[in-house]
Amino acid sequence: MKPERRNPNAAARSKKEPKLSRTHAPADLSPVEWQRSLRRQFGREQAFGLENLGSEPFFSEFRVSNPASKSSYRVAIRGLGPGGNFCSCPDYSTSELGTCKHLEFTLARLQKRRGAKTAFARGYQPAFSELYLRSDGKRSVHFRAGTDCPPSVRKAAAGLFDADRDGMLPDGRLDELEPFMATVSKSGHELRAYDDALDFVAGRRDADRRAAKLTQLFPRGAAAPKLRALLKVPLYAYQAEGALFAVRAGRALIGDDMGLGKTIQAIAAMEILARHFGVSKVLVICPTSLKYQWQSEIARFTGRKGKNAARVIGGGRAQRQKDYALDDFCKITNYEKLQPDFDLIAAWAPELVIVDEAQRVKNWNTIAARALKRIDSTHAIVLTGTPLENKLEELISIVQFVDQHRLGPTWKLLHEHQVKDEAGRVTGYTGLEKIGQTLAPVMIRRRKSEVLRQLPSRTDQNLLVPMTEMQTTYHRENADEVAKIVRRWRRSGFLSDTDQRRLMIALQNMRMSCNSTYLLDQETDHGVKADELAALFDELFVDPEAKAVVFSQWTRTHDIVIRRLEARGLGYVSFHGGVPSEKRPALVERFRDDPNCRVFLSTDAGSTGLNLQHASTLVNMDLPWNPAVLEQRIARIHRLGQVRPVLVVNFVAKGTIEEGMLSVLAFKRSLSAGILDGGSSEISLGGSRLNRFMKEVENVTGNMGEGEAVTPAEEVANIAVATESVHAGSVDAGGGAGEIAVARMGAGVPPHGVGPDPWQALVQIGAQFITAMAAAGDPHAPAHPWVERDSATGMPSLKMPLPTGETARQLADALSTIADGLRSRTA
Repeated sequence: MKPERRNPNAAARSKKEPKLSRTHAPADLSPVEWQRSLRRQFGREQAFGLENLGSEPFFSEFRVSNPASKSSYRVAIRGLGPGGNFCSCPDYSTSELGTCKHLEFTLARLQKRRGAKTAFARGYQPAFSELYLRSDGKRSVHFRAGTDCPPSVRKAAAGLFDADRDGMLPDGRLDELEPFMATVSKSGHELRAYDDALDFVAGRRDADRRAAKLTQLFPRGAAAPKLRALLKVPLYAYQAEGALFAVRAGRALIGDDMGLGKTIQAIAAMEILARHFGVSKVLVICPTSLKYQWQSEIARFTGRKGKNAARVIGGGRAQRQKDYALDDFCKITNYEKLQPDFDLIAAWAPELVIVDEAQRVKNWNTIAARALKRIDSTHAIVLTGTPLENKLEELISIVQFVDQHRLGPTWKLLHEHQVKDEAGRVTGYTGLEKIGQTLAPVMIRRRKSEVLRQLPSRTDQNLLVPMTEMQTTYHRENADEVAKIVRRWRRSGFLSDTDQRRLMIALQNMRMSCNSTYLLDQETDHGVKADELAALFDELFVDPEAKAVVFSQWTRTHDIVIRRLEARGLGYVSFHGGVPSEKRPALVERFRDDPNCRVFLSTDAGSTGLNLQHASTLVNMDLPWNPAVLEQRIARIHRLGQVRPVLVVNFVAKGTIEEGMLSVLAFKRSLSAGILDGGSSEISLGGSRLNRFMKEVENVTGNMGEGEAVTPAEEVANIAVATESVHAGSVDAGGGAGEIAVARMGAGVPPHGVGPDPWQALVQIGAQFITAMAAAGDPHAPAHPWVERDSATGMPSLKMPLPTGETARQLADALSTIADGLRSRTA
């Protein structure tokens, strides 16, 4: 019988070390050895390219290239053990292991060469001396004397570096390094000081100098009058403190609660750096929906004017390339443009990077997040109200952009703070207070309760948001219709009833398109406001007691908001004119008493008579023309009994009729006594009243500003979570205008507020009639579009809009049915 032939390859495989798991540490290895072994295992499996950049075969500098990612790193080999070698990759810099896959790959290749065993046994013995950075355990500067190092240099090194710790430079003696290097230079001896070591020392020294200069500039700290008056708007003490903290740290995370003014703190820090530390190029990175908001806030707070003060980066690649070539103080871009524009950003070389809403990039392994971390700047300010939402890894990744070494390596942090079950699944975290202490030098976080006495009783914020391409199309179509009618009026000074009706509908459609295309076609939901609201809720409801009131003129806006609420499991109530009066108190009670009911959705049917002061945040998805209606909304929560500061957020679509309303009217007066709030199908306008109305229409539509449509990719990126179902449109029956069931100007325009169901329309008209009667009976009540008062006598008269065509016939049939029923009962 022939002996069985053994496969030599199989035998070789059997001698190999067992493959290590990347998720479960072996019982016989410490966490450090496990992580080093993983890198050794992974590095030796790679097919990297290796190029020797020096003249020595082993102890030299090499270029390791990855053909898959088309990246390359510089590797320096000084020995076999961890700590003395170097790699320019991020893992080596942050892992505190003294090795990485690139180093392990290089060592494996070198050890296969002839003479490797002898060379490594002899050790690294260069003639020159070295100043280098070690990253095994913590970052520290070390000195290694060369074979030609003269006695004078050795003596100076012995007095400065700790020989018992491999020539480490003590932390408190960084200032003595420069005189030592001067001594070496005078001796004529070659000293190689590597960039990472010099950058480390320079960073420490810059921080010391920055702190000293801030003390000189603002000796009273946050209480310094010059600091409090830095911007056009006075800073509160805690805001001044936050701005000083960010400048002193150089790279900082401001994690204050929502509503405490993180933006103004970042802008104040920006101004300090610009005026006193030479910063002349600032890059703001934020969600697409907030770009114009940042531009507006910088202009308002700093007084810097013109596009070159704060330029929004948008348009195609060619336009963005031109924008980055311009000499601007500040450029504002969005996350989605970081990767495609990285070369442009790098060439512009910002000195300060401000990152807003950092929690929006929850997965920091995305293309945008990786591009963000590659941006090189001396200073950075990261803003987020929720630095830790779900997983510890999210916080780690955000902090890595601020200071990649602050929390230490991820593997070490997770090992110390994660709690796992027997299967290795993460069940919780422990020792988080230690993380807070570690972050203290770079993160400042204040709760509302901590600064309650400093806060104003009410803060109003206009949040400019962009439109999507489909929204812009709807808005433009209706704006063109308005322009045609205005031109006819300018020619003749007269408008027919038909033109007046078409004008009202077009203006209303323009406003509705600002919320979402769903309000017009009930089939699509293209819009930014609802997703911005959802993002606001994500931050607000970190506080388990927080509640919010959301107003919109249209219940279809409720529909798109409800989809976001249900996707997040947030409880809500919806209050509108169609809710029977006997059921309304229960909705208010549930919102007040149920801790799971976080949002009160309301049309202007709820703008009077409701006490909702258990909420302290009010959001206007759309603004009424009549300032009295706006104040009535706000008075629901900003009233006697409110014990917390009130935040009012007004969503305003950039470059639209809403911005025109904001800039021209400034909410100091109503437009034709609030005509567009409740009577947009009013037929009869004449004389001076028509002239005043048309002039206001011209002003508003002529001052809409410039907007930038969100691209489809950016629209998807801005969506937090949305369900796929599309709810049927509903019609609000009280307190304000109902919805116009019209997508585009053209054939088949139904009357304002009248749906396809005549009974529903009848209920709506009845409710509006009752509201009008109440307004007519109270001379102090807000203006109602159906009610006019004689200028001489003050007597009210009622002008009620009537539907036309098929809807009018259906309504007549419905009324006839009711009349027949009444006659039969009395017969």
